[in-house]
Amino acid sequence: MPLPAATQWELMAAAAKPLRLALEELIRQAAQGRVMHNDDTSMRILRLIREPDDKRTGTFTSGIVSLVGPWTIALFFTGRQHAGENIAEVLKQRAHGLPAPIQMCDALSRNTPKGVETLVANCLAHGRRQVVEVVDHFPEECRYMLETLGGVYHNDAVSRERELSPEDRLHFHQEHSGPLMKALHEWMEAQFAEHKTEPNSGLGKAISYLLNHWSKLTLFLRQPGSPIDNNIVERSLKKAILNRRNALFYRTLNGAGVGDLFMSLIHTCELNGANPFDYLTELQRHAEELKRNPSEWMPWNYRETLARLTRPAAA
Repeated sequence: MPLPAATQWELMAAAAKPLRLALEELIRQAAQGRVMHNDDTSMRILRLIREPDDKRTGTFTSGIVSLVGPWTIALFFTGRQHAGENIAEVLKQRAHGLPAPIQMCDALSRNTPKGVETLVANCLAHGRRQVVEVVDHFPEECRYMLETLGGVYHNDAVSRERELSPEDRLHFHQEHSGPLMKALHEWMEAQFAEHKTEPNSGLGKAISYLLNHWSKLTLFLRQPGSPIDNNIVERSLKKAILNRRNALFYRTLNGAGVGDLFMSLIHTCELNGANPFDYLTELQRHAEELKRNPSEWMPWNYRETLARLTRPAAA
C-alpha cells in the first residue's frame, strides 16, 4: 500500500539499526580481499554540514567491490570522501601479515589510497573507451588498436571459460596477450617517434593515456589474479545511479548512511546468488543471534546458520 515518505523513512531507519552489525562484518571481511575494485559517482546530500576549512564542494557515492575467496562483497559509501579515501578506511581492518591487495581503478589520483599499500592496476576498458571516442576521425589507426585490445579480452574470456587458476591465467595471458600488448606498445611509440600522429590530436591523447599508464594497465601480465578492467564496480555503481535518478538526493548524511547500508547488503546478496528480501527478513528475525556472531549471518552462509538453529536437538 502507498505510504508517506516520512513513514517509509521511519521503517527503514528502524530496520537499519540491527542490520548495521552485518554491514560492519561485511566491511571487515571485504578488507581481507585479494582483489579490490573502487570508483566514484556523484550524489547530492541536501543538508550536509561543511567544516570551515573544507574546500571540497562535491559529494560522492564510492563503490568498492572486494573478492574474498569465492565470495564477492559490494560496499557503498556516500559523503565527501573519494573512493581512494574510503578504500583506505576499509583497509585499516586488513589482517596483519596478508600481502597487499590488488586494487583495480581508473587512473584518477583520487582513486588511489594514501597510507596503505596496494598493487594498483588501471582499467584497460577505460583506455579503450578513449580510443572509441575518436574512431570516426582516425578509423584505420583505431581499428588496429581496438582489434588488438579485443584479442586481449578474448584471451581473458577463454581463461574464465576454462576456469584457470590465477597462476595458469597469468601464464596464459603472458603467452597469448603479452605479444599483442608488446606490439601495440611499439606501434604507439612509433606514432610519436615517426611523427605519424599529432600528440595534441584526439588519437594522440588516447595514445598518451595508454603509454603514461602502461605499467598499471598491464599488471595482469605480471601479477596472478590481476583483473584487466574495472567493469564489476562500474556495474555495481549503477545501483547508486538508479537511486539518484529515482530519489534525486539524500536529505542528510545519516539518510545516506542508511541508503548505503541497504545497497551494500542487497547488492552483495545479488552478487552471491542470495535472495535479498529473505536475507534482510531473517536478519531482523534473528537480531540477537546476529549480535552474538555476525560472521555466521553473511549472505553466503546465513541459510546454513538457519538450518542449524531449526535442526531438532538429538534425543
